[in-house]
Amino acid sequence: MTPYRISFGHIEIGETGRRYLNDALNRNWISEGENVRQFEGAFAEKFGYRYAVATSSGTDAGIVAMAALLERGVKRGDEVITPALAFVATANCILAAGLIPKFVDVDIDTLNIDPDLIEAAITPKTKAIQVVHTMGKPCTIQEILEIGRRHNLVVIEDSCEAHGATLGGKVVGSFGAMGLFSFYAAHIICSGEGGMISTRDLELAELCRSIRSHGRRGGQLYFAFDRVGFNSKMNDLEAAIGLEGLEMFDWVFSARRRHLLRLRELLTPLEDALILYRDGPDEVICPHAFPLVLRDEKQSIEGLYRHLESRGIQCKTLFGSLPTQHSAFSFLGYREGDFPVAERIGRTGLHFGLHQYLTDADIDYAAESVQSYFVPNLRP
Repeated sequence: MTPYRISFGHIEIGETGRRYLNDALNRNWISEGENVRQFEGAFAEKFGYRYAVATSSGTDAGIVAMAALLERGVKRGDEVITPALAFVATANCILAAGLIPKFVDVDIDTLNIDPDLIEAAITPKTKAIQVVHTMGKPCTIQEILEIGRRHNLVVIEDSCEAHGATLGGKVVGSFGAMGLFSFYAAHIICSGEGGMISTRDLELAELCRSIRSHGRRGGQLYFAFDRVGFNSKMNDLEAAIGLEGLEMFDWVFSARRRHLLRLRELLTPLEDALILYRDGPDEVICPHAFPLVLRDEKQSIEGLYRHLESRGIQCKTLFGSLPTQHSAFSFLGYREGDFPVAERIGRTGLHFGLHQYLTDADIDYAAESVQSYFVPNLRP
């Protein structure tokens, strides 16, 4: 494994996590149990969500949420509008639930779905809009909610990269019918693996609890299944780590925000060459990672990618256009050029981590490494 100085995530399990892990071991039960119930309650309370339903991953949170729509009049084969640029799970969860992703291009200034393009993508088969708060930056959710109201579409927020991000003082994941979260190692709250669904709708919460457990009916009849479901439950070992992550949330968020703001400041002199993503009006970005896009759309990101990797900075591209730059979705029939902004970001964008255990010296090193690519005589 490459000895990265700067990686996307780092886990250190402390006393709280070990206590909850031992509680599970002492109960001789490590599947979904008391730790999961405590994690759900604490997560909902921390962020002001009415209900929280834990799942085995952020992807499973998406699959379960999409499958819940089938109990609300949505039919298999109906469409869900979703951004062309996003992590692959956003499209996979739609397909896994038997629905069809209807892709819409994004805004280069936000990396998020372009609300001006949504209504043109709506057809009689469109039943929902899945937005993504990409790289922790809240999308223009109020405008999208209004589109949803006009067309009777459910709005679901993929907040996997946006724990604690706010818009107008209100936390993401609380605007739409459901919010989706991931607790993978790179995220603000980490449980190793794991995910969560937030909702203010009790019926949706109960549907999601059923679907994550094979579609099981609540009540006395254990093997009674009312709907198609999945084995998407979180286990008590993951919840133990998640409970500690939740306890540490404010410190983690603050440390990462400091790193994010420091990188922005240090790289400001390169804004003629790079698009840097800043907080918009009345907006607080979740410091999930540090994204950047080359301003020269004819230039490939590959050179900068290799340059940073050679200096021990783990890099990933900025997803690219799922329907046209990833062969997994070629069966949907889209053509290159259908999503010019997403495709451009796929060619010219990358991101790297800024996790809470990095030091100020690490952040300075990351900035100097980026600078040295554009100013070759500067060598960190």
